[in-house]
Amino acid sequence: MGGGWLFLASLLLLAAILLHQGTLLLVSLLLFLISGISHLWARYAMNRLEYSRKLSTNRAFWGEEVNLEIGIANRKLLPLPWVRIDDELDEGITLLAGKTTPSHKPGRVVLRKLLPLGWYHRITHVYPIRCLRRGYFAFGPTRIKAGDYFGLYEREKEIQDLSYLMVYPRIVPLEELGIPSRDPFGDIRLRSHLFQDPVRAVGTRDYAYGDPLKHIHWKTTARVRRLQTKVFEHTTTMDMGLFLDVRTLAPPLWGEVPQLLETAVVAAASIASYATSHGYRVGLFVNQSYRYSNRTMRLAPSSHPDQFMHILEALAQVNSPEYFSIDKLVQREGYNLPWVSTMVVVTAAPTAALISALISFRRAGRPVSLVRVGGEKFTSSPAGLTVYHVPAEIPWEKVESVRVVPA
Repeated sequence: MGGGWLFLASLLLLAAILLHQGTLLLVSLLLFLISGISHLWARYAMNRLEYSRKLSTNRAFWGEEVNLEIGIANRKLLPLPWVRIDDELDEGITLLAGKTTPSHKPGRVVLRKLLPLGWYHRITHVYPIRCLRRGYFAFGPTRIKAGDYFGLYEREKEIQDLSYLMVYPRIVPLEELGIPSRDPFGDIRLRSHLFQDPVRAVGTRDYAYGDPLKHIHWKTTARVRRLQTKVFEHTTTMDMGLFLDVRTLAPPLWGEVPQLLETAVVAAASIASYATSHGYRVGLFVNQSYRYSNRTMRLAPSSHPDQFMHILEALAQVNSPEYFSIDKLVQREGYNLPWVSTMVVVTAAPTAALISALISFRRAGRPVSLVRVGGEKFTSSPAGLTVYHVPAEIPWEKVESVRVVPA
C-alpha cells in the first residue's frame, strides 16, 4: 500500500506544479511526509520485538489440561499501533479459549492475535488446552507482522522455533475392552518359576561339572588360575512382546479407519499397563517408524523404571500407514524374544500370514494371544490360539480412564 500512497503523492505534486496550486503542493508534501514517517516507523517495528511460547508441560495424559503461554514484548521507545501474531498449531489441539482459523497447510490451524503494543510493554496470553486426543503435536512456526499507524507499510518475520506436546493414549480397564482381567494371557503363577537371568551376573564361583561353557568367566579364571563360572541373579519376571498392527483395512485395500486405529492403540496401552503392573517385562513392536524419525518403533522387554513411559511415548506417535506387514514383524522379532516370553498381537486386520505365524509359535510352546479390534468374532479359535475381540464402537465417554502415575 505504501507504493500506491507515494504514487498518489507524486501525481498531486506534478499537478500542483503544472497548475501552480499551492494547496495541492502542501497536500502532496504532507503525503510525502506521512509516507516517510510511516516507512521509518515500519522499518524499526521489528527491532527489539521479543516473542515467547511456553507450554506448562511437554507431556500429558489423556484428559489432562495444559496451558499454552504466548508472550510478546516491545523493548524500545517506539510504540507499535498494531502487532499481528499467527501461531501455527496441529488441528488435533483442543483450545478451551481463543479461536483458530484453517491454515493452507493440511492438518494445521492458525491461532491469530491482533493487539497494540506500547513502548517497553509486554503482553502475555494464556490458552488452556484440554488433551482429548493422543498424539505428538507441534506448535509453530510463528509469523509476526507489525507496522505504522496508517497501515501503509508493514514488516514481517517468521520464528521457526517449534514446541512439542506429547499426549499419551488413553488407558482403560481390560474388562471395558472385552478382555477378562483374570489371567488374560495365561496363569502367571504357573509360569513364574525361578530361573536364572542370563543378563544379570552378580558374581562368580568355582566351576562345577555340568556348568555350560558359555557361563565361564574367563577374565576371573585367568586371574585366580582356576575355572570360574558366572553366578546369575534369580528372577521370576516374565517377558511379554506386545505387537501393534497399524493397518485397519484387510489387504489389498489401502486406507485408514481412524476409529479402529485409535481403539487398537487404547487396547495396546491398556494391555501394557496391565502387564507391567502384574510383573511382566513388556516390549513393544509396531510396524512403522517414530514420527519425525526413520527409527522403527521397537522397544525390547526391559525392567527399566521408565520402560512403560517409553511405551506410551511410542504409542502416542502411532499413525498410518504401515511400513511393513505385521506378519513379517512378528516372525522377525518373535525369534529374538526369550522363549518363555508371552506374545500378544493387536490388529484390526488379521491376515492368513499372521495367523499362520502365530500358530507356528503356539505349536512351538509359546504363549500366544491375538486381540482383534473390530470386525466379526472368530467362530472358533484357530489352532488353539487365545483370541479376544475388542468392539470397534466403544462408548468411551462412559468409560473411566485408569490413572497412571509416572515412575
